[in-house]
Amino acid sequence: MKLNRSTDMALRIAMLAAVAPARTTVDELAERLALPRSHVAKVVQRLQRLGVLVTIRGRAGGVAIAEAAGDLTVGAVVRAFEGDDEVVPCEQPACPLAVDCRLRGQLRRAQAAFLAVLDETRLADLVDGAAGPLLLTLGPRPTPPPAALPL
Repeated sequence: MKLNRSTDMALRIAMLAAVAPARTTVDELAERLALPRSHVAKVVQRLQRLGVLVTIRGRAGGVAIAEAAGDLTVGAVVRAFEGDDEVVPCEQPACPLAVDCRLRGQLRRAQAAFLAVLDETRLADLVDGAAGPLLLTLGPRPTPPPAALPL
């Protein structure tokens, strides 16, 4: 199963917000993760509605991980962003094999197994150990000052 871009972004944004020592902004998230700002803003809004992030408006505002977000599973976030669609849509266009198809059942089982594994992982588990400090190093490297020209 392949995750859509929004799901990938949501997981990376949640991970970065979880380790950030202070509130961050959508602009900072976009820059550090090398993602389009408009996409990050939409994903942050969805994560806020899911209870993964807390957003605060205003000059001192920003984005922070929600207090209970660490207990949410990766599977829950994936389901929220991917929906409940089947891996292969058999109705549009109508498949002539649909009546006796065994593939559809196997694909459903595979999808359920995929999500079951993700349900075993909490968002907090994604940033444990060395992953947390590594996430804090993401982003553009500061450019060194230009060398002085000889006179």
